[in-house]
Amino acid sequence: MLISEIFYSLQGEGELTGVPSVFIRTSGCNLRCTWCDTPYASWNPEGTRHSQEQLIAAVENHPQARHVVLTGGEPMIAAGIHDLASALSTRGYHLTIETAGTIPPGGIACDLASLSPKLLNSAPDATAHPTWRKRHEATRWQPDVIRTWLDRPAGTYQFKFVVSAPGDVLELEGMLASLQRDIPAHKVLLMPEATSLDTLRQRAAWLSDLCKARGYRYAHRLHIELYGNKRGT
Repeated sequence: MLISEIFYSLQGEGELTGVPSVFIRTSGCNLRCTWCDTPYASWNPEGTRHSQEQLIAAVENHPQARHVVLTGGEPMIAAGIHDLASALSTRGYHLTIETAGTIPPGGIACDLASLSPKLLNSAPDATAHPTWRKRHEATRWQPDVIRTWLDRPAGTYQFKFVVSAPGDVLELEGMLASLQRDIPAHKVLLMPEATSLDTLRQRAAWLSDLCKARGYRYAHRLHIELYGNKRGT
């Protein structure tokens, strides 16, 4: 499995913000978000090959951690991801999978499906990247696939939307409505699009008010506050 990085940190996003977790970041993605903060796992996938045994050993090197996060890139396109998830689950780890929701779960072991469908604000520039623009727009929103994640018999989910402007909320509300599922507002987390602390705090000001008005959860980016935008955090 091509792995971009493995590290131990605090979960910086979502319902489990602040929880010590081991992160396994797979390399490779079927999307190309213009604001991607991990281009080394998407736009220019890089990493080293690891066996399942090596990955398990890396996780077990942090005995104080009981949470593991499979992230990317897009972890669901990684060869062997189902076997890895099963092995981690069997060992008693709480498993979060961070995915754009474009690939069905296929029975994967998962305690928390962190679903992050991409909004229009994610589209790459049509002039600089015309081919990827078409592929990205054709792939980024897969409502039938999202439903398969929501309808899993076990585990829970959260929606985590990256918001750049106040108007994005109307788009994401339309997407959620199209799913025809009862999705509680507290399962919808809105996160400011930002890789710098200044931008994060600027957008947090109006996004937090928007969350209060709509009943959604505000999702900060704790790792940006604590460490800045760098690998291994």
